[in-house]
Amino acid sequence: MTALTLSTAALPGLRADAIVIGVAKGTASAAGGPVVVPGAEAVDKAYDGRLAGVLETLGASGAEGEVTKLPAPTGFKTPLVVAVGLGTQPEKDAAPDTEALRRAAGVAARALSGSKKAVFALPMTDAAEVGAVAEGALLGAYSFDAYKNADDAGGKDKKKNRKGPLAEAVLAGVPSRDKAFKAAVERATAVAEELNRARDLINTPPNDLDPEAFAAVAQAAAKEHGIKVQVLDEKALAKGGHGGILGVGAGSASGPRLVKLSYTSAKAKKHLAFVGKGITYDSGGISLKPAGHNETMKCDMSGAAAVFAAVVAAARLGLAVNVTGWLALAENMPSGSATRPGDVLRMYSGKTVEVLNTDAEGRLVLADALWAASEEKPDAIVDVATLTGAMVLALGSRTFGIMANDDTFRAAVLEAAEEAGEPAWPMPLPEHLRKGMDSTVADIANMGERMGGGLVAGLFLREFVGEGITWAHLDIAGPAFNEGGPFGYTPKGGTGSAVRTLVRLAEQTASGELG
Repeated sequence: MTALTLSTAALPGLRADAIVIGVAKGTASAAGGPVVVPGAEAVDKAYDGRLAGVLETLGASGAEGEVTKLPAPTGFKTPLVVAVGLGTQPEKDAAPDTEALRRAAGVAARALSGSKKAVFALPMTDAAEVGAVAEGALLGAYSFDAYKNADDAGGKDKKKNRKGPLAEAVLAGVPSRDKAFKAAVERATAVAEELNRARDLINTPPNDLDPEAFAAVAQAAAKEHGIKVQVLDEKALAKGGHGGILGVGAGSASGPRLVKLSYTSAKAKKHLAFVGKGITYDSGGISLKPAGHNETMKCDMSGAAAVFAAVVAAARLGLAVNVTGWLALAENMPSGSATRPGDVLRMYSGKTVEVLNTDAEGRLVLADALWAASEEKPDAIVDVATLTGAMVLALGSRTFGIMANDDTFRAAVLEAAEEAGEPAWPMPLPEHLRKGMDSTVADIANMGERMGGGLVAGLFLREFVGEGITWAHLDIAGPAFNEGGPFGYTPKGGTGSAVRTLVRLAEQTASGELG
């Protein structure tokens, strides 16, 4: 991954491929032109104070995500200046918010792929801004090249010719001995590295990442970071009565797994449980998905990837909170042994579920994992899942929905998401929709009313949360996998959605902010 270094050396004397500066979209009082933000004073001075005018001549406006390249001024040892847009500046001399900085750094890192070193001269006056720039640069520089070996013509090796990610990002004006700044960079590194590992898992083809392989990755990471791990295979799942996970995985040659990751702190006063949907490939099962809906279904384990990454990040950061991660892993395939529409499964909780649609499988594996998590009586449970297309229709491709059995906790999760820079929206759990899941042969059906399907799924999951336990459900079906072009620090493909929200929630719990 991209290396991060800190430097207080003067910008003109730094040797690098480029210097990154920020440009905001000016206010009406500034005649709407681009405004050079703090951090670029030395560059502006070298342009005799006319840098904003030069950028405007080149077509720059300061709009978010905009990149303008120009030659570095005389006297600089760096040949290139990269001006990246931060969006509208809220008021005169106001610093951009941390998310704007995070996105700008990500855009710059992507624009400088193939470069050995870039100096980031963005506003970094406090630890929050330093952390945002560091995180944005590391996330923006991400690339997934594991399967790119051959040239388009003739199959020749082209790795040496392909642009790799930015090799080193230097944060200018940041003293390396400052404890707060150093801690911010260390946090950004841990979170970004684990989030990028989640992205790698999501992008890995399903022929190389079945439930057993995912469990092996979790075991290796747990060993490395002092996390206790337990893996239940088919036999253990059958012995324990995990009918939901077994029912979903019944049609696949690759057996299901339930992975438990336990990070504990001697200073912990609270215990959080994170539960992730880990369908390593979702064909829909017997209720087969229509053509055009299968190609990206390797991403249906994004919830489990997020939970895995968050637990490891919590361990790396040494947070004073106990965090248990549950990865409900299965491959949903059609075969002679697959669960059929009309079958009844006996879940780990003892409840029976009539399966009306085998493509509503995520809630079945989550139900078993939620009940297992509930048995430990944590202070709160948060599940994460690419659960419903209905949530994508409701909130689009960049925002995830938050449902909960406690309004205060739902608000706290939303606050954590906002602080982390992840777009989210609170959603209700209307009681009248529960009746649609009544079954004539079982305790509950896995399908209900079509309208409000994302909320119906949330109501189903609530049935499998232990009594008296605070719980929230994050439906990340929209933002988990980016099928469009990259933006900000978000790449095409797996995004690692919800990792930063879970980490922030753990931090708030550890510090006592979250009662």
